[in-house]
Amino acid sequence: MTLTIPAIDLVLAGWLIVLNAIAYAIMASDKRRARKGRHRVPERTLFIWAAAGGALGIWAAMRTKRHKTQHASFKFGVPALLLLNIAVYGALFYLFNR
Repeated sequence: MTLTIPAIDLVLAGWLIVLNAIAYAIMASDKRRARKGRHRVPERTLFIWAAAGGALGIWAAMRTKRHKTQHASFKFGVPALLLLNIAVYGALFYLFNR
């Protein structure tokens, strides 16, 4: 028996990997900009990336870069968006594999 992965699963998985890598990079860039006193990435932009599916990347950058961990909106909002991402993308994987 051969295990085959539907093309849509590969597309969704690739999309999530790229999206989270970009979200992580944007958050890391904001941390560098904060240290240098330069123009910052708007919080709205970070939340848009998180809501689109990059919440894991934003959360990982928060933890590894120790950035925005004291902001209540990020402390509670990003994990909430991560749960939403899991629900939405989990549902998509499920629907495409029925």
